[in-house]
Amino acid sequence: WINAIESIEKNYDVLYDWSISNSEDFWESIAIFSEIKFSKKYDSIMKSGDSFIDCDWFGGAKLNFAENLLRYRDDGVAIEYFCENKIKGSITYSQLFKKVKSCSFYLKSLGVKEGDVVAGFMPNIPETIIAMLASSSIGATWSSCSPDFGINGVLDRFAQINPKILFVSDGYFYKGKKIKLSSKVNSIKSKLT
Repeated sequence: WINAIESIEKNYDVLYDWSISNSEDFWESIAIFSEIKFSKKYDSIMKSGDSFIDCDWFGGAKLNFAENLLRYRDDGVAIEYFCENKIKGSITYSQLFKKVKSCSFYLKSLGVKEGDVVAGFMPNIPETIIAMLASSSIGATWSSCSPDFGINGVLDRFAQINPKILFVSDGYFYKGKKIKLSSKVNSIKSKLT
């Protein structure tokens, strides 16, 4: 497969043909090239099913989504944001790792463990990403709802999954207007507990 990867620059058609005729080698080379960190190595790369969608990929493997996304710890930009209230900025990979680590420790101090559900009722902001990555790093399942959901829509989703922790925001901006969420949050909290 190394020869095939080296041929990318020389001849796309060779790579394409090789990827079709050597599917398992191709997908394993993609995992290696992408430096995917597996916490448990796969037993098989690909088991065919009735269709492409039914294939079992990297059977037996385990990986942590957050570990793979947080593998960089440098000053490169991990998140760049420009909020509707005109606040803009960026967070480096190093800063993101530290923020996620801090949030993860806090979640653990609250008793969150692998298999628990953590939810977010937050706008699309860096803190939402940090909470999601912190939850995932522990092995918790993350679910979220946009704050423009109605109370019933939020409850329909969150009541089914019974989150151990709910991250919330006190508001968000929409078309330049600040939308307060306190009453929604209080109503959701009272109906979830």
